[in-house]
Amino acid sequence: LIMKAVIPAAGFGTRFLPLTKAQPKEMLPVVNKPTIQWVVEEAVDAGITDIAIITGEHKQAIENHFRPIEKLEKILEMTGKKTELKEVREINELANLEFIIQKEQKGLGHAILCAEDFVGSDSFAILLGDTICTGNPNCTKGLVDLFYEKNANIFSVERIKFEETKRYGVVSGTKVEEDIMLVKDLVEKPEPETAPSLLGIQGRYVFTPDIFTHLKSTKSGAVGEIQLTDAMNSLSKVQKLYSWTFKGKRYDIGTMRDWFQSHLELSINSEYSSVLK
Repeated sequence: LIMKAVIPAAGFGTRFLPLTKAQPKEMLPVVNKPTIQWVVEEAVDAGITDIAIITGEHKQAIENHFRPIEKLEKILEMTGKKTELKEVREINELANLEFIIQKEQKGLGHAILCAEDFVGSDSFAILLGDTICTGNPNCTKGLVDLFYEKNANIFSVERIKFEETKRYGVVSGTKVEEDIMLVKDLVEKPEPETAPSLLGIQGRYVFTPDIFTHLKSTKSGAVGEIQLTDAMNSLSKVQKLYSWTFKGKRYDIGTMRDWFQSHLELSINSEYSSVLK
């Protein structure tokens, strides 16, 4: 069973400066909780129990959020705030969390390599820490189920607009069934005119540990970053790699517009609207 997940969350959030100078982008609130809590809960809902969050030395706030704070709990207990006490204790017990520091910012591929010892010989999920996905089944659960069905590496994609290709890894391949494609090629942030399709990588993946071999042999880019897309391309040449077109909704908390949109749309959802009254 897939019981492990890796959540990369070590970047500087430069598109949100000065807001993210001291506040990690993944800790930006969406409705009533930080972005990364939405991501952790998605993994837990998919049956995952052990999660490694890859952070930076500047991101202590993420670790603090998931750790018990005795003083806070004591005050809530003394003042009879039972609902709030229950909520903060639930955060402490969401999953078995491990925090791994990425000492240098060398890209998404390098962040995932930091979790190699944590993953060991197990297959595992990856969920980007600044992306919220909503849908039924949730995106990670859908990928885990398909991983077992296909017995192969798989990741989610979404249909994107022609002018958006420069923001995504874009895939092409052979359709094998509705919403499932056997991947032949992946291109990182192509120009619209050269993009192989309009299917963009979403930030949810399930891999065998073989991905680490390909990450290690991936050459660093111009700015010294190891790209996960390059390792996936290499993996697709020797193993089956599928993409699944996710029909739910994805919010990229890497853009101000999507962050605001996530607030509005998720707060309208009846499940969360009560917290805003």
